[in-house]
Amino acid sequence: MAMLSDEQVLELKGKLSSDPSTLGKIYKSKKKKFHERNVDHNRVEEFLRDGWEEFGTRLKTKTKLRKPKSHSDQFEDDIWCQMYELGFRQLNVDRHLSLPFGRNETERKQIDVLAVSGDVVLIIECKSSDKAKKAPSFKTEFEALSQRLDGHKKVIEQLFGPGKRMKFIFATRNLRLNRASVDVQRLEECGGYFFNDNTFDYVNSLIKAYKDASHYQFLGMVFKGQNINSEKIEVPAIEGRMGAKTYYMFSLEPELLLKLGFVLHRTRANEAEMPTYQRLLVPNRLKGIGKFIEEGGYFPNSVIINFNEKKRQKIQFEANSRSSHSKSRSGTLKIPNAYAIAYIIDGQHRVYGYSQSKFKSTNTIPVVAFKNLESSEQLEMFMDINQNQKAVSPTLRITLEEDLFWDAARADSRMKALRSSIISSLGGDQSGPLFGKISLGEDRATLQAKPFADSLLRSGLLPEAKGNKFTAKGANLSLYDVQNQDHRKEMRAAKQRIVSLLNHSYELAETMLSSQEEVLSDFIVSNKGTYAFISLIGSVYTHECKTASISLNVSDEDRFSRIEKYLTALFDALKNLDKELSNHLLGIHGSGAETAWLRNFQNILNRKFSDYDPPELEDWRERQNQELQQKGRELGTSIERHLKKTILSNLKLIFGDNWELEIASIKRECLHRASEQEERNYKEGLEVVKIEWTEQFMLKDYKKIISDYWVKKPDPAPEGFLTFEDHYAIDIGQGFKTKNDKLKWFSQFNSLRNLWAHEGSKDKGLNMKEVEFLDSVHSSLKAL
Repeated sequence: MAMLSDEQVLELKGKLSSDPSTLGKIYKSKKKKFHERNVDHNRVEEFLRDGWEEFGTRLKTKTKLRKPKSHSDQFEDDIWCQMYELGFRQLNVDRHLSLPFGRNETERKQIDVLAVSGDVVLIIECKSSDKAKKAPSFKTEFEALSQRLDGHKKVIEQLFGPGKRMKFIFATRNLRLNRASVDVQRLEECGGYFFNDNTFDYVNSLIKAYKDASHYQFLGMVFKGQNINSEKIEVPAIEGRMGAKTYYMFSLEPELLLKLGFVLHRTRANEAEMPTYQRLLVPNRLKGIGKFIEEGGYFPNSVIINFNEKKRQKIQFEANSRSSHSKSRSGTLKIPNAYAIAYIIDGQHRVYGYSQSKFKSTNTIPVVAFKNLESSEQLEMFMDINQNQKAVSPTLRITLEEDLFWDAARADSRMKALRSSIISSLGGDQSGPLFGKISLGEDRATLQAKPFADSLLRSGLLPEAKGNKFTAKGANLSLYDVQNQDHRKEMRAAKQRIVSLLNHSYELAETMLSSQEEVLSDFIVSNKGTYAFISLIGSVYTHECKTASISLNVSDEDRFSRIEKYLTALFDALKNLDKELSNHLLGIHGSGAETAWLRNFQNILNRKFSDYDPPELEDWRERQNQELQQKGRELGTSIERHLKKTILSNLKLIFGDNWELEIASIKRECLHRASEQEERNYKEGLEVVKIEWTEQFMLKDYKKIISDYWVKKPDPAPEGFLTFEDHYAIDIGQGFKTKNDKLKWFSQFNSLRNLWAHEGSKDKGLNMKEVEFLDSVHSSLKAL
């Protein structure tokens, strides 16, 4: 007996449409952020009181009004549009679609999105929140889900005919619901699919990169492991052995490989498949490949795949007799016709290039197939294949380090893996404050992975390592127990400690800066702020460890409580930051920006807690001391004047009128510099003044002259004449024997010049020790 009456079937079908024009108009409407309608002019006030607003130009008899969509309406519309973009061309056109699952009138369920394409029917329920929050319990709903879906299947069969493949999708937005939770486990046990924020972003990326071909990867993701049909695909093949691995070589139509294939993209949406490794397709490259195929082009190299066998989906190879000339053998390979059974390791552009081609069912492409490779083995193969091709992006490389080096023999490699794992946990955990904010693998976000990797490397939260040994520096103060020889266990423990500490710190930032979101986004949750903030956390934790022993076994809450007062002081200061300092910090760019921010953060804390005074902060403060900088500039300028005066004087005494010819190569370079400077002055509208070439000496020129004529004297030498050796052999406390030893001071002086020469920079300068060095050199020269 049918579940629905003829009238009910007509009613439900009336709430669906497959008309291209109708769906196109609805798509345009749903893509907008507002509900829109045109009303008679005399009804405008009525609608304005209900939250509508006028927009655009008034029509002759109507006024155009709009109203922002609620977060729930917006989410449902976004999912509807995503299904449309994926190629589903029969969809609900009514928000009030109630689908029966039993014969009683009460046995109905509101369906937010119903999408049909070919033999696939998706029933999608949407749950959302306007702001990120912990999800409520769905226990009651999911416990009854299995029975409800059985009823829905009978209704779907009556509406669309037999043989349809139905999938229930539970879609969420801004609800923190872990895939490992009991609720999600109940959903998946009923055959449902969990579609969270990660999945939504990933599908959008697929649509952008794969265009019309995106539905292949989407269906593979949603129906992974389910049979397309029960008939196996049979192809002639050759079986061979490579090392300990069995592989098969055969040819297959792209249309079949598109349905069977799946790409392990490195995105949060594929977290259950970790380790994953693939990059998303490059749209322009995909389009070019498609055109190349349509024009008769072909690819002679093989696509490389891995058959991911399931319990009831085994690859079978029926062999012919083996030739006496080869270890390989020919035969027939029987492949289960199932979604996502073939993971594409190399060649995804070639496979997807056929997706819109007229040749996708008539051409065949060569395939090399392994079976049951571990994901880590697939990753190694992918890296080996791609190391000499397009470079793997820095973000993807950082993300992959977890899987590449987790079990490495070298300690420094394991620390790379641990940093990678920490970053992935911070950005991938839906319950954490940084969820979705860090670029991971192919997922793009506000924050880059590199500042996290750099700060974790230098923060002291992890120990430093070289080769297979940890260095003594700070090892006993880190959150990793270097004495624990069970590396796997300790890496997991250290990861948990650090992720918890950082999450607590960012949660405090969110709470204290909630009323000043611009301060939060500028100074904490930003690429520049990331390095400074995480490094500061490491710095104050190290300080606390030095002043009061902290066991690695204390609770996460106790550990955070040790540094909470410092972070509170930082956030209070940032809320009231001096405008000049704020503009200065935000205006710093380049490699020195991260360190400059960290020192300013440390200085803020030092003013509040005088006992917090790390050595590098003292050095930084000296470099900000303007009296010290002025003294250094005066000493450096005086030394340079002395160099020029004595060098030119000695050259003239030694070579007379030929002194310029003696240094002709240096003179040519100086003339060129003078000419360039005159040109710059002219183009910048400055007064054109002839620049003497002797004003263009550089320190490297002085050193060359001194070295070339080290002991040279005029003949006869006037009384009291001093050679360059007499002038410039200066002991800087290291003693000397050779000429190079005697000129070591010059190299040090040259390296300091940029620090005292750039008077306008607040982030470069000399420390006390460096000024003392300049004073020592100046005194030695003055004594002559």
